[in-house]
Amino acid sequence: MGNPDDMRSRLTRKMGDIGARAQMNRRTLLIGGGVGAGLLIGFALWPRAWTPNLNAAKGETIFNPFVKIGSDGRITVIVPQTEYGQGVTTALPQILADELGADWRTIAVSPAPIHPVYTNSLLVDEEAELVTPRSYAPAFIGKARRWLIDEQARRDAVMLTGGSTSVRAFEAAYREAGAAARTLLQMAAEEIFAERVHSVTWDVLDTKNGFVIGPDRMKARFGDLAARAATFDLPGEIPFRDPGDDSLYSRELPRLDVPAKVDGSPVFAGDIRFPGIVYASVRQGPLGATKLIATDHKAAKAVKGVLDIVEQPDWVAVIARDWWTANKALDALAPVFETTGPVADDIAIAAGLKNALDTDGVRTIEAGDIDEAFEGRPLISAIYEVAPALHAPMETRTATARIEGGRLQLWVATQAPSLCRKAVATATGLYESHITLFPMMAGGLHGIGFEHDVAVQAALIAQKTGRPVQLIWSRAEEILQDRPRCPARAKMTATLDTAYNIHGLKADIAAPAGHKQWSARLFDGASPQEALRTSRGEADAHAVRGSLPLYAIPHRAVDFHSADVPLPVGHWRGQADSYSCFFTEAFVDEMAAKSALDPMSYRLQMLMQEPELARCLTQATMLGEWEGGAKGTGQGLACHAMRGSYIAAVVTARPTERGLRVERIAAAVDVGRVVNPALVRQQIEGGLIFGLAAALGASTGYSKGLANIRSLSGLRLPSLAQSPEIRIEIIQSDRAPGGVSELAVPPVAPALANAYFSATGQRMRRLPFSLKPVT
Repeated sequence: MGNPDDMRSRLTRKMGDIGARAQMNRRTLLIGGGVGAGLLIGFALWPRAWTPNLNAAKGETIFNPFVKIGSDGRITVIVPQTEYGQGVTTALPQILADELGADWRTIAVSPAPIHPVYTNSLLVDEEAELVTPRSYAPAFIGKARRWLIDEQARRDAVMLTGGSTSVRAFEAAYREAGAAARTLLQMAAEEIFAERVHSVTWDVLDTKNGFVIGPDRMKARFGDLAARAATFDLPGEIPFRDPGDDSLYSRELPRLDVPAKVDGSPVFAGDIRFPGIVYASVRQGPLGATKLIATDHKAAKAVKGVLDIVEQPDWVAVIARDWWTANKALDALAPVFETTGPVADDIAIAAGLKNALDTDGVRTIEAGDIDEAFEGRPLISAIYEVAPALHAPMETRTATARIEGGRLQLWVATQAPSLCRKAVATATGLYESHITLFPMMAGGLHGIGFEHDVAVQAALIAQKTGRPVQLIWSRAEEILQDRPRCPARAKMTATLDTAYNIHGLKADIAAPAGHKQWSARLFDGASPQEALRTSRGEADAHAVRGSLPLYAIPHRAVDFHSADVPLPVGHWRGQADSYSCFFTEAFVDEMAAKSALDPMSYRLQMLMQEPELARCLTQATMLGEWEGGAKGTGQGLACHAMRGSYIAAVVTARPTERGLRVERIAAAVDVGRVVNPALVRQQIEGGLIFGLAAALGASTGYSKGLANIRSLSGLRLPSLAQSPEIRIEIIQSDRAPGGVSELAVPPVAPALANAYFSATGQRMRRLPFSLKPVT
């Protein structure tokens, strides 16, 4: 049996390692996308024959599950990750095109069909790691556990987009796929060139700008070689391409999705059209154990253009010739819902968090001996709180469904297409093999794409009406039915040594077991209420992710307090890091104030063993024109590490008559090896604005199971005029790629809170920001 850790080490292979060889053959690549994906582990114990389920147009040749080449020279890269603005349909093709030696102008992108080869085993492994950490078991057990999890994930074709894993999970597979296709093209070119130069062999040929280059200025187009190349078998060893001046890796190549988005031509789920298509709007009851008990069909059908009404136990939809009519008729339908048991409201949420923090927690992380560190020493404590954070994507949830001949076609943006198809199959009673899911690009998801309600509803409506239907949630429905990032409450406690350095730091964090809920819904098909019920009292290491800072503090500990909160919660950009960083960095800043040290210097002295984060902090303060964080400067900083990447941010803000005005955010990041610097900058910029929105708003209160806010205007999202100047520095690194899309979210809130303190002398310990004290 192969060593899983050795397999993973291939992901960290440097691009410049010219002597590297990929051990693969044609059959290997068809089975699993290359050894870098770890698909050869235990093959003899669990044999399978996986071949690509791709379609080839006339003149196209399929080389492996990741690339097709047409006779016209167009290279189509297959991407299994959902594009929702993060640029994955540029980053992954760029890796493959670089190794292939392609002309970037000839690259096209196609979404991947559901298939085991596209399983995101890295995200599956990282999510499972916090459930049962490998460190809790002997090495052999840990490796066997990972192997079993990966094998089951591949059996179920668990395709996931999230956790900042796209490049981290697929870089090796795309590089190897490009190398394999290039080798076959070179072998085909050898036959042609040999007619003129008899001594030429494929391994001395090169590729550049879509041509195989030979001696004496000989060259052959990829398109002319493709069909012939596919008849060859791969050699035992495949060399990676020597990165030269024409390397595409690390260049700021233009995004492949942007031109279409600029001219409005890309097709989203809401753009699908068929003859006879109808439109639906849906109404669901309050969050909780809710059922539909009354509707006024007569009034709804009196609205001109209404075609049908579909009722389910906990929702009702109106079908009409256009969406606006359907949504208007819902008001006339006046559905009445009955909710039993606990419902989400602000009082219950606050009480659940406070009660949990007052009870004993579960020690999830520990370094040193925190109890000994605290014994007999004066303790400093502060309470912090965060409210639920909404997703609020630009595109509300949308799905288009059509049933013909007992088979269902479904167009939907989802972060888990195979699991979405499974949920639809369960709801409709159809075989999964009778459902074709077309994964669409999305106008923002940030975690809500792991929820499959809209796909299930659209499929049921199409099944019951017999019409092709497009279901679009209203903005109010999007907010009312959101599964937000979980609320949390923390008690931070520290003791200082005689030099005012932190000697011991303890975080007690109360939150619902949000990952348990999310996992139960996503993988087990549980309803929100079932997931909420079974997660009560459960330990959840994901709820405290990012709580143990990299600072050299001798004694550290994190305790999780499972909170009984009657609010279904879900996956959100940055997850627990988005609030654990706030708790830690705001509290560390308070310790710096007690020591009368510059907040930057205070942190740096604790980062002597963390050069990457220390460098980010140093560069960010230079970029942000740091003035020492003294009173009146309106500057604050924060730093964080997550998913193999590092960031430090400096915020400059001023109180005004209209509230806090954020003037500038400067951030320095180390994300390891960078595929496309422009994509990294865009993701960091987007993350900073996302974090700013969460610090100032992007939340709602709850009453009787209903969100108090029903529109984007009520969420206090920053407008373009309110957006600050943003400065970003990407620190060059040859480390393996780290996560990018979530990285910039966590440090914004604590940096802004610290800036407010330096400007006013007042501490803000609540998100979204409020001067109301946390009691």
